[in-house]
Amino acid sequence: MQQDERLQMWIEQGNVTIPQLFFNSYKKLGIQDSDAMLILQMEAYRAQHIEFPTPSDFSSRMDLTENEVSQVLQRLMQKGYLKIGQTSDANGVLFEQFSLLPLWEAVLECEIGSQNKTVEAKEKEEEGQIFHVFEQEFGRLLSPMECETIAMWIDQDHHGINIIKAALKEAVIAQKLSMRYIDRILFEWKKKNVTTLADVEKQTKAFRSPTQSIRQGKAQGTVKRVPLYNWLEDRDG
Repeated sequence: MQQDERLQMWIEQGNVTIPQLFFNSYKKLGIQDSDAMLILQMEAYRAQHIEFPTPSDFSSRMDLTENEVSQVLQRLMQKGYLKIGQTSDANGVLFEQFSLLPLWEAVLECEIGSQNKTVEAKEKEEEGQIFHVFEQEFGRLLSPMECETIAMWIDQDHHGINIIKAALKEAVIAQKLSMRYIDRILFEWKKKNVTTLADVEKQTKAFRSPTQSIRQGKAQGTVKRVPLYNWLEDRDG
């Protein structure tokens, strides 16, 4: 099924709340208030199974003359938001209908674009904060080389901010607070395809399992303290 066919099906089944998205986006799409009202009237007619209302029909419901309605329809078609097609009824009789599918596609693209911009802005903000987090843990300002290293983790190695913070936390716990140690942690995690905090938890539990330590202690007649894992001495590397 094509994308436009899926969208049409979702709209007809009421699974996509287009009006709400439309109110958020129509101004960005260059649609005037009078055009927006006509579009909503068109949807209301479609809900009544009136697929091709006339300018007279619209004018009877709006504060627009028939001529003004025709201008709005023409404007929407010129912008590519409205098209006229043909369909048939149960008896095979052809009739014309308005289709706002191009508009709904534009609305969804606009909404997705806005969401992507929001996510990008949040990511940029988190990237800016990560340097401050490191400075707090190190108890000093970062050197230009250290700042460049963090930037490389983000831009070249494509480590997520949460993963970098987790590696920093691991270094703090191990009391080995150095960029070299954190870089080694990130290297090992990337090699093991650790990309989420859940993956991080699995890795750290594997190296510091209290149950495993107790079993080993019982076998030897004593219970030993679980040692901190040294990422610079990874035996798998």
